Amino acid sequence: MMTIPAGAKTIGLPGFTLWFDQEGILCSLSNKVPMLRLEEVKEVVALLKGYLGEQKKVCMLLDVTHSSETNREVRDFAAAELPKITKAIAIVSHSALGKMLANLFFSLKSQPYPVRYFTDETEARTWLKQHL
Repeated sequence: MMTIPAGAKTIGLPGFTLWFDQEGILCSLSNKVPMLRLEEVKEVVALLKGYLGEQKKVCMLLDVTHSSETNREVRDFAAAELPKITKAIAIVSHSALGKMLANLFFSLKSQPYPVRYFTDETEARTWLKQHL
C-alpha cells in the first residue's frame, strides 16, 4: 500500500487522501469508508477541481486497495468528469476487491486516456512517467 511521504501537502476528501509527489504525479490513497453517494462524489470532484486549479491535466497514481464499491450513477458521473482532468491513470491494488472494483469501473467505461493496473507501486510510477 502507498504511504504518504513525510511533509507532503495532503488534501483529505471523503474516501481519499490526495497529494502531489515531487514529479507532479497526483497520488490518491483510498480510505476504508462506506460506498459514497452521488452527491458525495460530486462534492469530491468539485473539491478536486478546486485543488488542481487551472492546472492542465494530471497523471494519477491511485491506490484502490481499500476502495468501496460504487453504483452505476457514480461510475457514470466519474467517467464523464475524469477525462477533464486526467492524462493517464495507474491503478495499484493489494486486495482482490480493490482490483475487481477498478477493473469493473474501467472495463465498463472506455476512457480517452491510458489506464493500467499494477500490484507494484514502483512499476506504476515508471509507467506513469512516460505520460508526464
